[in-house]
Order: sequence, then structure tokens, then C-alpha cells
Amino acid sequence: MKCATLVVLIAANTILGLRLYSKEIAPEPEESAYDSIELFTRALEQIRRNYVDDEKTSYRDLIHGALQGMMQSLDEHSQFLDESMFEDMQEDTKGQFGGLGIVISIREGELTIVSPMEDTPGFRAGLMSGDRIMEIDGISTEGVTLPEAVKQLRGEPGTKVSLKILRPKNQDVRDVEIVRADIQVPSVKDTRMLDGLIGYTRITQFNEPTADSLDRELASLVEQGAQALVIDLRNNPGGLLSSAIEVSQKFLNRSDIIVSTQGRRDDQTYRARARRHIDLPMALLVNGGSASASEIVAGALQDHRRAVLVGEKTFGKGSVQSVLPLDDGSALRLTTAKYYTPSNRLIHERGIEPDIVVPMSPETWRDLLIQRAREENPEAFEGREEDFPAEPVVDLQLERAVDVLKGIMAYTAKR
Repeated sequence: MKCATLVVLIAANTILGLRLYSKEIAPEPEESAYDSIELFTRALEQIRRNYVDDEKTSYRDLIHGALQGMMQSLDEHSQFLDESMFEDMQEDTKGQFGGLGIVISIREGELTIVSPMEDTPGFRAGLMSGDRIMEIDGISTEGVTLPEAVKQLRGEPGTKVSLKILRPKNQDVRDVEIVRADIQVPSVKDTRMLDGLIGYTRITQFNEPTADSLDRELASLVEQGAQALVIDLRNNPGGLLSSAIEVSQKFLNRSDIIVSTQGRRDDQTYRARARRHIDLPMALLVNGGSASASEIVAGALQDHRRAVLVGEKTFGKGSVQSVLPLDDGSALRLTTAKYYTPSNRLIHERGIEPDIVVPMSPETWRDLLIQRAREENPEAFEGREEDFPAEPVVDLQLERAVDVLKGIMAYTAKR
């Protein structure tokens, strides 16, 4: 199964899957393969014969260690999964588990928070997009792989985990203790009318129910007289590629390219299969926490001129990992392709630039979410006045999107 997100969700969600290949992998001819294997074998025997601690020199330990180093030398998203890690990954794709409500990735060699999910333990602890996790329970994350980090961060609901966080913006370092929980966040929420004619809804992640949920919310907005739409993808860490395609094609013409993947052995182009059924002017809100599937949707609608992008440059997470099982129950998670927008723009490590740049700090975004949640459910926030901003927070990015759509509607009306 292929999916758009390459980050790992530490929440009540799936590790939004990876392609699972059969164990039979056709080898490519290598001019010096045998010489290199001979060199490896000689080094292996020298280590077994001469290393000081013989309990560390079993063939299994040495080979697994070599595979870990081999995969880490390729890129930060390719990993060797031992039998335990592989089993954990397969379980993660099937159900829910206790966690913090954050999405993580490796960026510039450091464990980085892509996005905290609102009203989760990680969000309530003040974690923000771009924060670097320096330690987990007192253990340095230097050199840690994503599967290893996942294993340390998740656990039974009600248990605690301690993190040392570095905020690159101001070099602030702080320690936080977070209690894990079962986390459930609807993928489409906050639907409402703005200024009478503009509908608004927010997609928090891309999972299996997202497209159907969005259908219902859009139908409701149209019934209320919406003549334009704002779709909010801010801090949406991504999800399933299939979900991103289903959402994108609601706004595109049949056969329009949504996204393509390019790799050494597997190039694919994904096109809209359904007939467009939403033809209203649109604005998409994006920021640095918009990643993976969010970037696929944003890139597709921007390239086809179906939406104006407002906000800040997206995260830049657009590579495909494939899972290749091995005979001993372990597996390789290998980067095999990268995602490109319809105009052939590379997403990975570049992100999607908005048409209209409107800066907003992570702190302001967090205050906005708290303000919204308090308005929806004031009883849940009683006694937490210290968590709230002193003054009402204005969503400048949303206001700019509304102004743009009003201008488009006014221009269209005069034609």
C-alpha cells in the first residue's frame, strides 16, 4: 500500500502505510558485487575473531547492525526494521494505540515535530511544528531512526514520557512530561459560513473517511448558499495517498493529473477519475505544518489554477517508502520514489510556495486553535484560563483568503 505521508503519527491513528512488497526482489547486476561481498565477509570475520566483547559478535547482531548502518547511509527515511519493529509497524497500520498526538519526521538529521494534533497531550504540552526532540526519557535522540523513536514515544494510555525540546526559532530548550492517551480527531471539522457567502472547512488529516466526510460538509455549505470555499490544510501532516487523490478530484476535471511519482523502477501518474462536482472559487490555507498528502492536494489545485494558496511554505515531505520483507521476519523500508506536482515540481525538501504569503507564528496558530476549541466547548476549558491568550486572536491568513475570494466573486459578477 502506498501512502503520501512519510512521517509517523504518534497518536490514535495508523502509521499511514507503506507499500508492502513480496520477498522476491530481482537483483540488479553489479560490476563489483562479488568483490564487495568478499570484503564485507572478511571484515565480518575479523570483527568476530578480534572484537573485545564476544557477546556482541553473533552473526545476527553484526549483520543487523550492518543493515542499519547501510540504510541510514542512504537517507533519513530508509530504515532496517528488525523482526520486532516490523511486527510493530504492521500492528500500527491496523488499529489505534496510545500516544502523544504528534507527527514526527527526521529533518537535517534531527527528530522533528511536523505537527501536533489539536487537543491532544502533545498539543496541550505546547509542542509546536518545527520543535526538535533532543531527548526521550533522558536518552539522546542523536542518530535515532523513526521506528526507534516511535517505539519510545508511544505506549499504554495513562503512562508518562519525558521529552527535552529545542525550539530552533529562539534556541529555547525545555523539558516536558506528557501523559499518553488514546487520541481521536475528526479529519474534517470546523465547517461554517463566513460573511454569508463563503464556506469554510478544515481537513486535519487524510484518512479513509476523509473524502466522504468532506462531501457531507461541502454539501451542507452549498445548501447554506456558499458561493466560494476556504479549505484549511494548516498543520495537516498528511495521510493516505488514496485520500489525497479522492479529495483533489472533487475539484478537478476528469483525467487531470493530481500527482506523479518518479523513481528508478516505478514511475506512476495519478489522475482524477471522477467528474468534478465542486466548481466554486477556492482558497487553500497552508503553513509549515502542512505536509505530505496536504502538499499533494495543494500542489494539484495550485497547478491547475483551481485554488489560491494563502499562508506559508509547506513542510516539504514528498518521498515514497516501500517495505521489502526479508526471510528472517525483518524488513527494509526503502525510499523508492519522490512525488511531483502536475507541473513536475518536486515536493520533497522544497515544499509548496503559497500564491499569497501571510506569516503566522506557531504560537499564534496554537492560540487560535485553543480559542476555537474554547468557543465550541467552554465547559471543557473551565479552570484553564492561564492557557488562553490575553486578547482575542485574529486569523490574518483566513481574513486574507476571504478578501481574495470576495475579489474573485466581485470580478466574476462584472463579467
